[in-house]
Amino acid sequence: MHLFVDNLTNIDFSYLDHQRGLVGETWLANAALDGALDSQGMVCDFGVVKKTLRHWLDDQLDHRLLVPIRSPHLELKQEDGQIALTWLLADGEQINLSGPDQAFALVKAESIDAESVAAWSVRQLASAFPTSVERLRLEFTCEEIPDPYYHYSHGLKKHGGNCQRIAHGHRSRIQIFLDGERSSEWERKWAERWRDIYLGTSEDLLAQTERTLQFAYWARQGHFALGIPAARCELMNCDTTVEQLAQYIADTIAAGQPGKEVRVRAYEGLGKGAIASAKA
Repeated sequence: MHLFVDNLTNIDFSYLDHQRGLVGETWLANAALDGALDSQGMVCDFGVVKKTLRHWLDDQLDHRLLVPIRSPHLELKQEDGQIALTWLLADGEQINLSGPDQAFALVKAESIDAESVAAWSVRQLASAFPTSVERLRLEFTCEEIPDPYYHYSHGLKKHGGNCQRIAHGHRSRIQIFLDGERSSEWERKWAERWRDIYLGTSEDLLAQTERTLQFAYWARQGHFALGIPAARCELMNCDTTVEQLAQYIADTIAAGQPGKEVRVRAYEGLGKGAIASAKA
C-alpha cells in the first residue's frame, strides 16, 4: 500500500556548489510511504507523517547551509559545537565560513542536489516511523516560476530565529512595474544581477580587499563569519530583510528613471514577500 503527501512543506536554505558558489534555494517537499495496513487500516496516520516530517525538515534543513561533506572541494573542521570550512571554487577562489553547528547540515554526498539531499534525509529518518512503514521516499522540487527569479543568500543578525544564520537563502521571483506597467526588461536585469549572489550588510563588513569581502557578527545563536569573493557579493547599506530588499530595488531603479513611479513586488522564497514603491 502507498501513502503520499504532496506539498508537505517548503524549505529555504543555501548550499555550496563548485561552479556557482554559495547558492540560495527554495524547495517544496513531497513524501510517500510504503507499507502494510495497521490495526486502524492505515499505513501511518497522516497526522504523524506530517508532524514528523515537517518537524525534521524545519529543524535539520530549513535555514541551514547544506554542505556536501564528501566533496573533494571541501575542508572542514568541527570542534566544540562550532564548524569552520573552506570551499574551493572552480575559478580558484575560496569561500570561508564559520558558525555554530546548528547553522549547517552536513550531507553525506559529493554534491548538493534534490536527489542527494532526499537520499540522505531518508537515511536520517529511518527509525522515525512505526514498523508498519516499510519504505519512505522524499522528493524535493522547485516552484515552477514563469517570471524571472534570482537565488540569493544572506544573514540577519538581528533576527530572533534562524534567519540570523549568516548563510541561508532563497529562490525568489521578482515583479517590477513602471507607472503601473509590468517591465520584463527590469525583471530580467535584476534576475541576472542577483543570480547566485550573497547580499551583505555593510554594518557587518569586517575587512575588504579588491577581491574578497569578510563579514562577521555575533547573534543570539553565536558568532558567524563569512569570507566570499567580491564578485559574488552585493554590499548594501541596510539589513537584507525582504522589506529592505524590495525598497532597495525600487530606489535603485527610480534613481535612473526620473518621473516614473516604480513598484517592486519582491518574494522571499515561496508565497511571501514585500511590496515597495519609489519615485525620483
